[in-house]
Amino acid sequence: MQHTTIEIPTLRTERLILRAPKASDLPDYTAFRMSDRTAFLGGPFTEAQAFDQLGEIIGHWHLRGMGRWIVADGETDAPLGIVGFFFPVFWPEPELAWSVFEAGEGRGVAYEAALAARAFAYDSLGLTTLISCVDPLNTRSVALAKRMGGWPEGSFEHPDKGTIHVWRHPGPEAS
Repeated sequence: MQHTTIEIPTLRTERLILRAPKASDLPDYTAFRMSDRTAFLGGPFTEAQAFDQLGEIIGHWHLRGMGRWIVADGETDAPLGIVGFFFPVFWPEPELAWSVFEAGEGRGVAYEAALAARAFAYDSLGLTTLISCVDPLNTRSVALAKRMGGWPEGSFEHPDKGTIHVWRHPGPEAS
């Protein structure tokens, strides 16, 4: 395993900021992780688990050189969700993952942020492909994967989480 100290980059889109998590995000992040909105992610979780999970988001950047950002409103800096790269042990390759908090729902936040993250993966990290792991019952995430040009590619068996369904993203040549 590679250990890297990295400064988490900040990305900007027309309406959003993708930035490193900060302490002031913890209440919104915890409320999300404790809600039914996390049903497809294995939740709801406890407050203590949410704290650990936010720490994992920060640590992922240092262990993998990539990770997830807090997606914040470009004007108010209010946290609206989490988007970026997830590549833990037993994952077959880097995943482009997204979750939207209630305040970001229905505003195109996940789409706008995921497009920016995918462009960063291809342009700055040198990746040539990405997957997204989407539960087939999560119709909103399935719709987003399709909207981003993705297609279902099968699944893999995770030793703890069971069957994980994979969507493949188009590579940088399609962007």
